[in-house]
Amino acid sequence: MDTTRLRDLVETDGPFASVYFDDTHNTEDAAKQRELLWRELRGELAEQGADERTLAALDDAVLDSEPPVGRAGRAVVAAAERVLLDQWLAEPPPRPVARVSRMPYVLPLAELGELPPAHVVAVVDRVGADVTAVDERGNVVDSRTVEGTDTHISKVRGGAWAHRNIQAHAEELVKQNIEKAAEHVASITRSVGATLVVVAGESQARKALIDALPQGVRESTEEVEPGGRKQGSGNEELDLLIDELLAEATARRKDEVAQRFSAALAQPTGLAVQGLEAVTAALREGNVETLLVGDPGDTEVLTGSAPALVATQEELITASGDDTATRARADEALPMAAAAVDADVVSVGDRLQLTEGFGALLRHD
Repeated sequence: MDTTRLRDLVETDGPFASVYFDDTHNTEDAAKQRELLWRELRGELAEQGADERTLAALDDAVLDSEPPVGRAGRAVVAAAERVLLDQWLAEPPPRPVARVSRMPYVLPLAELGELPPAHVVAVVDRVGADVTAVDERGNVVDSRTVEGTDTHISKVRGGAWAHRNIQAHAEELVKQNIEKAAEHVASITRSVGATLVVVAGESQARKALIDALPQGVRESTEEVEPGGRKQGSGNEELDLLIDELLAEATARRKDEVAQRFSAALAQPTGLAVQGLEAVTAALREGNVETLLVGDPGDTEVLTGSAPALVATQEELITASGDDTATRARADEALPMAAAAVDADVVSVGDRLQLTEGFGALLRHD
């Protein structure tokens, strides 16, 4: 998880109210079910000490928002009467969470709200392509139609030389149109740093477009069958396939982080550590590139006045001149410390058995 989106949380004083819940809308009574669930979660927050003005801000965010389409989860974090984070989750959490604490609880974002990689979708035919580019923060940064000409593009029957010349001309027009589309796909892929390119549309046009892409872009390209131009957002089959490809890419990214960590940990001087003592030390030094989280349970650590000041022993806090050592849950304190030092946070699930539930890939020795 890219923690730059957590900057407001790092810079805001608590207490924080954090909620995660199933916000699926695929039944006629979905709105009523959301209202009933929110009433229950609101009650839990109130019992934990959330003030009424913060609860009112959450009321507006949860109940007045446009519903998602189909299956989805929701993450909302508020403090100081403001909603600081409001995000859809690709999957609902296994159970609702309502937590009031000195620090925001963001770990479920790494588990369920990992944004898919930057990607490009091209729906192509013989005339051109509809191309959409999405950056690593999930924002559509470019969406356009790239077209050539459809004049005299239809092939003709017959064997006369004139007919053959017309057919050759039509094929050349198609080639030019595809090359124009491929040039834009390659350019925008590099511009947004996309690691996945999805090509849909007419069969022959798909293959021609992929062949026209530079090798580096072609290696990141997936061809899918359904989808035609002019269908727009109504092409549900294509949308589902794209979602599946993005989910697979996100899972691969977690696999790669786990593999990098295991390889580094196996080296005598590898850039990886695990366990609370070593990981908190790396966070205090700003030496964490990626924080890995497994199953931390209810483990606690000590925190100082600065978000990155985390430790397992009080003297490590006071040694920095800070006399405000306070106990906090590790699953809250360490992800926020990672955000404070601009480190990514990756939930590795059962991919790794991390000592005390935490590991870190380091920036330097």
